[in-house]
Amino acid sequence: MPIDVKKEEKTFYLPPKTPHLIQVPPMRFVAVQGAGDPNEEGGAYQRAIGMLYAVAFTIKMSRKGGYSLPGYVEYVMPPLEGLWWMEGAAGLDLTRKAEFQWISLIRLPDFVTRESFDWAVQQAQEKKKIDLSPVQLLTWEDGLCVQCLHQGPYDQEGATIRAMEQYARAQGMVPDVAGGRRHHEIYLSDPRRCKPENCKTVLRHPVRPIGG
Repeated sequence: MPIDVKKEEKTFYLPPKTPHLIQVPPMRFVAVQGAGDPNEEGGAYQRAIGMLYAVAFTIKMSRKGGYSLPGYVEYVMPPLEGLWWMEGAAGLDLTRKAEFQWISLIRLPDFVTRESFDWAVQQAQEKKKIDLSPVQLLTWEDGLCVQCLHQGPYDQEGATIRAMEQYARAQGMVPDVAGGRRHHEIYLSDPRRCKPENCKTVLRHPVRPIGG
């Protein structure tokens, strides 16, 4: 049976709708970094998503393409994820999306090595005839975070994030976006096939102990 991280690691991918503290370990991703409004038609964010899936599907379908990556196991494609921030700001202002900085991510299975990753980028680039030089292999560790499942439109995440921050303070924690820590989102729903009010997104916000 194919491995599905959403089922194997429910703590990280299927959390409750109530805020809670969580320690998230390092994970490896195929990643593309950029800036700008994610809703811009044909913009940098949408191009980045295309790059991510070009490489991710090359890895997933490698066996059917006649190339067996060492240690390959069947798996379900993990969901799209994203790290978000604004330069010089402690949080995200959802009314100023053009100023967003982001790293788009797709989780990689454990069997993917640097050699396997480089092979997939080269194969996808040759097949798709697109420049995939922005694509990188990234290890990311969220560390201590407050996490919550948000259901509803992306533009209504602000209320959920405020509830998460209020919960964190009640636990003796404060938001912590210093040192390169980022707000993290995991998109469990495809907005093209899901009504906005039904979209489910895992939200993680880095925190630290007050005075820590």
